[in-house]
Amino acid sequence: MSVFLGLLTGVLQEGFVYGIMALGIYVTYQVLNFPDLSVEGTFPLGSCVAGVMISAGLSPWLACLAAFACGAAAGGVTGLLHVKLHITDLLSGILVMTALWSVNLAVTSGSAVAPFYNQPTVYTVGLAALIPDSYNSLRALAVAFVFCVLVKLLLDEYLKTKSGLLLRAAGNNSRYVVSLGKDPGDMKILGLMLGNGLAALSGCILCQREESADIYSGTGMIVLGLAAVIVGVNIFSGLKFLRPTTAVVLGAVLYRGVLVAALQMGLPTNYMKLLMSVLLTAVLVAYETGRRKKHVIRNQV
Repeated sequence: MSVFLGLLTGVLQEGFVYGIMALGIYVTYQVLNFPDLSVEGTFPLGSCVAGVMISAGLSPWLACLAAFACGAAAGGVTGLLHVKLHITDLLSGILVMTALWSVNLAVTSGSAVAPFYNQPTVYTVGLAALIPDSYNSLRALAVAFVFCVLVKLLLDEYLKTKSGLLLRAAGNNSRYVVSLGKDPGDMKILGLMLGNGLAALSGCILCQREESADIYSGTGMIVLGLAAVIVGVNIFSGLKFLRPTTAVVLGAVLYRGVLVAALQMGLPTNYMKLLMSVLLTAVLVAYETGRRKKHVIRNQV
């Protein structure tokens, strides 16, 4: 029983941390309809920025803000490449993702891994410090949960604002945005900044739990994030009382749980990335099959 609870706690911890990144991908992929690959660079960017700042003795809360700002700036570059220079969405993301590899190395002064053991982190300061060290796992879970819920609630509130409505319209009906006298390109840039800012914040939270920044931590993040969004939105879309952002977070937890279950059943860790790709492929096929069936039924009616 204790083993199961330990696994469940670990799944929830990682699910909530990756849920923050999935919310960012929800903004770019689901709201803007923009396949943004720069997330694989902005996730470790947040990790590296936070690691260097905490190593220098700066506040971990300030590191979170800086990570978000740096991720947003990188997302803004992706948006500018696409909107102002008319580079395709995929290529814009690939260019930024590639460039960020060097940027991340520059931030960490050339180190692939930048540890900052025994330094204050969001898991050890503030209200989290009131939880005894003997409940370290529960403390990590509580911090990840609070961050994820806070980001989700803020995102929900933003999407209700005029700017948020224009952001959603930019992905579905750009002519409507133009009719309101706004530039849909500017909304795309804003959405990419928001999405990549959240991805960097997720990397920042994860690295503070690990007490080290890893420039390789972004590998596979786009697959994980897309799977969380697609799984969450499609599996939980029938629950009308759930907001899409809540479904995305649940999708991140569920997807992470499936991966952990596969490892517990004896799958070698070397095959983790393969399993992630296979799962995402299965989800995409199921999604397309379901969509076609609904289309056929709708036409028959």
